[in-house]
Amino acid sequence: MDIFLSYITEGGIIATLVFIWLSLYFLITIWIWVSRYLTLNSWEKSEKSSLESLLRGVPKIKRSSILSKCLQSEDSKASLNICKSVAEKKATSYLSMLSVISSTAPFIGLFGTIVSILKTFAELGNAKTASLTVIAPAISEALVVTAAGIFVAIPAYSAHVLLKRKAYELLSVIEREIELLHTSSPRQESGTRKNEF
Repeated sequence: MDIFLSYITEGGIIATLVFIWLSLYFLITIWIWVSRYLTLNSWEKSEKSSLESLLRGVPKIKRSSILSKCLQSEDSKASLNICKSVAEKKATSYLSMLSVISSTAPFIGLFGTIVSILKTFAELGNAKTASLTVIAPAISEALVVTAAGIFVAIPAYSAHVLLKRKAYELLSVIEREIELLHTSSPRQESGTRKNEF
């Protein structure tokens, strides 16, 4: 912790900017992870409840389902597919942000490390003697930023993968609901056609 604090106080403007950037990335990652997980979990429970009622033979889908709005038009098959696309977009929102954070955070940390090492070597060039006891602490302080970048990237990548899986599970439930609605619609249509003739 002392190395971290000394790096921030002695690192200069670049080090401060890099740590602020990585701190923002970390806070955004935590916010996306918590809010999206809770939202997707609640949404999945709602869709599962609707699916269970369809499996029990209830002809109407629950109002809490995203598909309830799509069944009001005459061409329900097309509108259900549109609703599925809308659901996919909603379920996977913010995943690209997590992907950007997980892929760029190590590079931001590396940038801070390189700037710090360049600064250290510039200071050593002005000194008359340079030994390992002088170089080693400066390089170890510079590597703190790379470690911070990796520290931010790991949760962002993990949150990306876990939320992607949660979105996939939700979309699977919605797909099953659509299949059940499609299989029940042709039976009703064929029954009405037989009565017409």
